[in-house]
Order: sequence, then C-alpha cells, then structure tokens
Amino acid sequence: MVHIRRASLSDVEQLTPLVEQYRGFYNREPNSITQQFLRDRISKNESIVFVAEEEDQLVGFTQSYPGFSTVALAEIWLLNDVFVHPDFRRRHIAEKLMVETEAAAKSAGAARIWLRTAHLNAPAQALYEGRGWIHDDVFKRYDLVF
Repeated sequence: MVHIRRASLSDVEQLTPLVEQYRGFYNREPNSITQQFLRDRISKNESIVFVAEEEDQLVGFTQSYPGFSTVALAEIWLLNDVFVHPDFRRRHIAEKLMVETEAAAKSAGAARIWLRTAHLNAPAQALYEGRGWIHDDVFKRYDLVF
C-alpha cells in the first residue's frame, strides 16, 4: 500500500536517488550537490515536496515551488517535478501524488498550479489532461540559460 505524505529533512537521503533518476530522464548527469539542493529547499520551505512511500521505501515524489502572479494578484504554484520509480509505475502513484499536491496548493490559497513537461512525454501528458489540466495554446515559453 502506497502512502503519500509531505517530505521532511529525514527523507532527503532516500529521496536523492529518485531525484537523480528524474534528472536522468532529462539527460542530466548525476550531481554531487543534489542532496544539498534538496536539503536547502526543504529546510528553507522554498519548495513543497510530497513523497510516495511503500514499506519504508520512497518510490516517487512531486516538488512544487510557490510563487506569485501579478496578473492574478495571487499565489501560484509551479509543479516542477513529478516522478515515480519505473518499477512502481502503472499503479496510479503519480496521480495520488498529484491529488495531494493539488489539495495542498488549493489549501494554501493558490489561484492555480502550472507545469511544463517534455513534448514527447505522452504518459505524463495523459495524466495531466485526465486530471483536468489544460494545455496552454496561448503563451509561448522562452528560456534564458546561463
């Protein structure tokens, strides 16, 4: 049975390999600072991380970053990361993580949550659209990478 809960600092060591697998999906090499990055985000309350746990093993996570919208004059959340270990997929764990994340954002008073995913990530797109998320056809995305 999978249990969804908010992550704490005590989860960082076990969460780190999952984050590295997630980063690998986006063609990023493992990095020695990943664990400290997670520790900083959680300890400083700069992100909201939910973990999926089965028999004391973390098997998935979401990570969101609260922010603000001038247009909405409200808090908005960026759901930056959604990942489930490949051995635990097709068990609705990502959906359970999404439900918890959405509820937390709503409870915090956020006006909306937004995310972006790879164009070829059809399973993730099906999950989001199945949960009522709307594909943005209005705005173009631009990045300035340093």
